[in-house]
Amino acid sequence: MPNWRTGGQVIDAERATVARALEAPSPDTPLFVAEDNEGRPVGFALLETHQDYFTGRSHAHVSVLVVSGTMEGRGVGRLLLATAEAWARDRGHPFITLNVFAQNTRARALYERVGFGPETLRYVKPLDQPHDR
Repeated sequence: MPNWRTGGQVIDAERATVARALEAPSPDTPLFVAEDNEGRPVGFALLETHQDYFTGRSHAHVSVLVVSGTMEGRGVGRLLLATAEAWARDRGHPFITLNVFAQNTRARALYERVGFGPETLRYVKPLDQPHDR
Protein backbone atom coordinates (compact mmCIF):
# COMPACT_ATOMS: atom_id res chain seq x y z
CA MET A 1 0.00 0.00 0.00
CA PRO A 2 1.27 3.52 -0.61
CA ASN A 3 2.80 5.01 2.52
CA TRP A 4 0.19 7.77 2.63
CA ARG A 5 -2.74 5.31 2.75
CA THR A 6 -3.64 3.21 5.76
CA GLY A 7 -5.06 -0.28 5.91
CA GLY A 8 -7.91 1.15 7.93
CA GLN A 9 -8.85 3.54 5.12
CA VAL A 10 -8.98 0.69 2.62
CA ILE A 11 -10.98 -1.58 4.91
CA ASP A 12 -13.43 1.20 5.80
CA ALA A 13 -13.98 2.08 2.14
CA GLU A 14 -14.53 -1.54 1.13
CA ARG A 15 -16.90 -2.15 4.05
CA ALA A 16 -18.95 0.89 3.07
CA THR A 17 -19.06 -0.25 -0.57
CA VAL A 18 -20.25 -3.74 0.40
CA ALA A 19 -22.79 -2.33 2.88
CA ARG A 20 -24.29 -0.09 0.16
CA ALA A 21 -24.57 -3.08 -2.17
CA LEU A 22 -26.28 -5.17 0.50
CA GLU A 23 -28.67 -2.37 1.49
CA ALA A 24 -29.83 -1.81 -2.09
CA PRO A 25 -29.32 -5.05 -4.04
CA SER A 26 -29.26 -4.67 -7.81
CA PRO A 27 -28.76 -7.03 -10.74
CA ASP A 28 -25.98 -4.62 -11.79
CA THR A 29 -24.10 -5.17 -8.51
CA PRO A 30 -23.85 -8.88 -7.72
CA LEU A 31 -21.99 -10.27 -4.72
CA PHE A 32 -20.47 -13.70 -5.30
CA VAL A 33 -19.42 -15.74 -2.25
CA ALA A 34 -16.98 -18.64 -2.33
CA GLU A 35 -17.49 -21.39 0.24
CA ASP A 36 -15.32 -24.25 1.44
CA ASN A 37 -16.46 -27.89 1.45
CA GLU A 38 -18.35 -27.31 4.72
CA GLY A 39 -20.25 -24.33 3.35
CA ARG A 40 -18.24 -21.69 5.23
CA PRO A 41 -17.53 -18.47 3.34
CA VAL A 42 -13.86 -18.13 2.35
CA GLY A 43 -14.03 -15.16 0.01
CA PHE A 44 -16.25 -12.89 -2.03
CA ALA A 45 -16.28 -10.62 -5.05
CA LEU A 46 -18.49 -7.57 -5.41
CA LEU A 47 -19.07 -6.50 -9.00
CA GLU A 48 -20.45 -3.28 -10.36
CA THR A 49 -21.48 -2.10 -13.78
CA HIS A 50 -19.44 0.91 -14.83
CA GLN A 51 -19.40 3.11 -17.89
CA ASP A 52 -16.19 3.22 -19.92
CA TYR A 53 -14.68 6.70 -19.95
CA PHE A 54 -13.49 6.38 -23.55
CA THR A 55 -16.46 4.73 -25.26
CA GLY A 56 -19.37 5.23 -22.88
CA ARG A 57 -20.14 1.50 -23.06
CA SER A 58 -21.08 -0.41 -19.93
CA HIS A 59 -18.57 -2.90 -18.58
CA ALA A 60 -18.10 -5.05 -15.50
CA HIS A 61 -15.86 -3.89 -12.66
CA VAL A 62 -14.58 -5.97 -9.75
CA SER A 63 -15.08 -3.46 -6.96
CA VAL A 64 -14.03 -5.62 -4.01
CA LEU A 65 -12.25 -8.98 -4.00
CA VAL A 66 -11.56 -10.60 -0.63
CA VAL A 67 -10.09 -14.00 0.16
CA SER A 68 -9.73 -15.35 3.69
CA GLY A 69 -6.11 -15.30 4.83
CA THR A 70 -6.20 -19.04 5.48
CA MET A 71 -7.33 -19.67 1.90
CA GLU A 72 -4.88 -17.43 0.05
CA GLY A 73 -2.99 -19.24 -2.68
CA ARG A 74 -5.58 -22.01 -2.97
CA GLY A 75 -7.45 -20.82 -6.04
CA VAL A 76 -10.29 -18.96 -4.34
CA GLY A 77 -9.40 -15.64 -5.95
CA ARG A 78 -9.05 -17.32 -9.34
CA LEU A 79 -12.49 -18.96 -8.90
CA LEU A 80 -14.10 -15.66 -7.93
CA LEU A 81 -12.53 -13.91 -10.92
CA ALA A 82 -13.75 -16.68 -13.24
CA THR A 83 -17.25 -16.25 -11.80
CA ALA A 84 -17.02 -12.49 -12.32
CA GLU A 85 -15.91 -13.03 -15.91
CA ALA A 86 -18.78 -15.45 -16.59
CA TRP A 87 -21.27 -12.92 -15.20
CA ALA A 88 -19.78 -10.17 -17.39
CA ARG A 89 -19.88 -12.37 -20.49
CA ASP A 90 -23.50 -13.36 -19.80
CA ARG A 91 -24.42 -9.67 -19.68
CA GLY A 92 -22.61 -8.97 -22.94
CA HIS A 93 -19.97 -6.72 -21.40
CA PRO A 94 -16.96 -6.17 -23.68
CA PHE A 95 -14.45 -6.23 -20.82
CA ILE A 96 -13.98 -6.36 -17.07
CA THR A 97 -11.84 -4.04 -14.96
CA LEU A 98 -10.43 -3.86 -11.45
CA ASN A 99 -8.08 -1.67 -9.44
CA VAL A 100 -5.04 -2.85 -7.52
CA PHE A 101 -2.36 -1.01 -5.59
CA ALA A 102 0.87 -0.92 -7.60
CA GLN A 103 2.78 -2.41 -4.66
CA ASN A 104 0.43 -5.42 -4.35
CA THR A 105 2.61 -7.70 -6.45
CA ARG A 106 0.90 -10.90 -5.34
CA ALA A 107 -2.54 -9.74 -6.46
CA ARG A 108 -1.12 -8.27 -9.66
CA ALA A 109 0.50 -11.60 -10.50
CA LEU A 110 -2.84 -13.39 -10.08
CA TYR A 111 -4.65 -10.84 -12.23
CA GLU A 112 -2.05 -11.14 -14.97
CA ARG A 113 -2.19 -14.98 -14.86
CA VAL A 114 -5.94 -14.88 -15.54
CA GLY A 115 -5.63 -12.37 -18.38
CA PHE A 116 -5.87 -8.89 -16.87
CA GLY A 117 -3.33 -6.29 -17.94
CA PRO A 118 -2.69 -2.65 -17.16
CA GLU A 119 -4.46 -0.07 -19.29
CA THR A 120 -3.90 3.28 -17.60
CA LEU A 121 -1.85 4.28 -14.60
CA ARG A 122 -3.41 6.52 -11.99
CA TYR A 123 -0.91 8.94 -10.51
CA VAL A 124 -1.62 10.50 -7.15
CA LYS A 125 0.15 13.40 -5.47
CA PRO A 126 -0.65 13.73 -1.76
CA LEU A 127 -0.81 17.45 -1.06
CA ASP A 128 -0.25 17.13 2.67
CA GLN A 129 3.30 15.77 2.23
CA PRO A 130 6.47 17.58 1.17
CA HIS A 131 7.46 17.24 -2.45
CA ASP A 132 11.10 17.39 -3.54
CA ARG A 133 11.75 18.74 -7.05
